[in-house]
Amino acid sequence: MDARAAYRHCEEITWSQARNFAYGIRLLPPAKRQALAAVYAFARRIDDIGDGDLPPPAKLAALADARASVTALGAERDLPGGNGSPPPGNGGPPGEGAAGDLVLVALADAAHRFDIPLAAFGELIEGCEADVRGTTYRTFDDLLHYCRCVAGSIGRLSLGVFGTADVATAAPLADALGVALQLTNILRDIREDYLGGRIYLPAEDFERFGCSLENGALQPAAPEHGPGQHGPGDGANGDRLAALVGFEAERAGTWYAKGLTLIPLLDWRSAASAGAMAGIYHRLLERIAATPRAVLERRMSLSPREKALVAARSLVVALRPHGAGAAAGKGAAR
Repeated sequence: MDARAAYRHCEEITWSQARNFAYGIRLLPPAKRQALAAVYAFARRIDDIGDGDLPPPAKLAALADARASVTALGAERDLPGGNGSPPPGNGGPPGEGAAGDLVLVALADAAHRFDIPLAAFGELIEGCEADVRGTTYRTFDDLLHYCRCVAGSIGRLSLGVFGTADVATAAPLADALGVALQLTNILRDIREDYLGGRIYLPAEDFERFGCSLENGALQPAAPEHGPGQHGPGDGANGDRLAALVGFEAERAGTWYAKGLTLIPLLDWRSAASAGAMAGIYHRLLERIAATPRAVLERRMSLSPREKALVAARSLVVALRPHGAGAAAGKGAAR
């Protein structure tokens, strides 16, 4: 199957569904842009299984199939002689069952051209399996494992496309940046996740702040809800929930501080891409930290204009002579 058609399919998925990541992915040169779109498209498939309408046993079976598919791709890539680049446009070995699956064809080609750690998809699948099973988190360390599965994995997969001269240093930083983004997602979605039956923040933190999402704290406000009336997050419990959100936002900020030190280890185009993706979420976190009660009432987001401005700023910063990207690694493409 023509890898070019497969990449076009993955880019269509990315541009239509990656509401935040697409701004950064577009800043990459064509080969890296295509490869990261393939990574995103397969990760999106995994997420869609976890968030879909199938009954839990069927979701777990579908996730097992996804795990088998990506494991087969990795096994074929790692065969003796399997690390060479496939002929342009013809696609690499797609793995058993991949023929006809445009996303897997593109991912196979990308995995032959770049040092993409395909095993990290297994961690993403593990995190989605936890969602399907309704796992909750007692401590922050418990939540941290989940964040590293579902988002740290994406950071490391992306690093495989970006490339760096110092993988040993860069990989933990990519993982930390993924954790920061996931903590931001959790805060942004605290209301809709709870109304959908999911609580991600650690139980120990609710106890520390003496608050709860139970007993109608985040129930949808009545249509007539207005000034002076009770609604989501009102009262003493709401004050404590807002304090909890502020605490978690500060915690996420420390993960950004660590993760963003990845940027100088990348070439300037990759630095601009990573900076745009992280910058959009960081800006959102700053907004949550400034008005923590707002996430108890609605889902917060940046406008398309704000996202575009963040992406443009990341490009300008990356172009500075001694800015991000100055310590770029030599190409990951093989």
